[in-house]
Amino acid sequence: MDWQWSYLIEAALTEDIGTGDITTDTLIPGDADGRGYIVAKEPLVVAGMELVKGVFEFLDPDMECFIAAADGESVAAGEVVFDVRGSMRTILTGERTALNFLQRLSGIATYTRSCVAELEGTQTRLVDTRKTTPGLRILEKYAVQMGGASNHRMGLFDGVLIKDNHIAACGGIKQAVALARQQVHHLVKIEVEVTTLEETRTALDACADVIMLDNMDLEMIKHAVALINGRALVEVSGSVTKERLRELADAGADIISAGGLTHSARAVDLSMRIE
Repeated sequence: MDWQWSYLIEAALTEDIGTGDITTDTLIPGDADGRGYIVAKEPLVVAGMELVKGVFEFLDPDMECFIAAADGESVAAGEVVFDVRGSMRTILTGERTALNFLQRLSGIATYTRSCVAELEGTQTRLVDTRKTTPGLRILEKYAVQMGGASNHRMGLFDGVLIKDNHIAACGGIKQAVALARQQVHHLVKIEVEVTTLEETRTALDACADVIMLDNMDLEMIKHAVALINGRALVEVSGSVTKERLRELADAGADIISAGGLTHSARAVDLSMRIE
């Protein structure tokens, strides 16, 4: 279990259990054993299985856990995706936390997979954004990968993205790019967000590596792509929906970034059954 995931499991269990599971501890004998298995109730793409396993093993290292469907795998409604055996108290206490992780992350993976399918046959890459649940970014971006898309920068620390407020604070695109060039090393790419064709020209003149066309309509995107003409990577962002992905790719986007992959994906339906 990745250390960054284990502390999230501990936090989630602490949040749910608090001082103890009074229902389970009252109703179930401490020596009772059983089996729990998680079933997909709709077609979905699995993500988060190691978290599910980690929940039960954190509560009781002696639990026997069996992953029946690997992360990134598509499963049909009715398929068993996970099986856990051992203490019945542990199974019942860990059930909701395990399902919360799995339903949320599989929902992101499932929605992402459907979006990636819209871009089949193109060279355009679909990426996520920083619009994630605070504290859960590493998990949600992992789920995006399991759905077949790619990650944008993980945080503010691993890429230069000069946005409108940076530009305003620095006095212009050229000034902002020049300051960034002076500070970052040569392996770091510099991306600039633009909203007009004039800003696109300025970003090109400043030698931006990536130009993000933000909230442009389709015709303006086509004009901007023609203007850039391969001199920088073109990223399209803002108001991106699944229905628009193909037309944005056909308009010449090298990259499409969609916050909806993480902030708007519906949790999928899974349930645990007990024997």
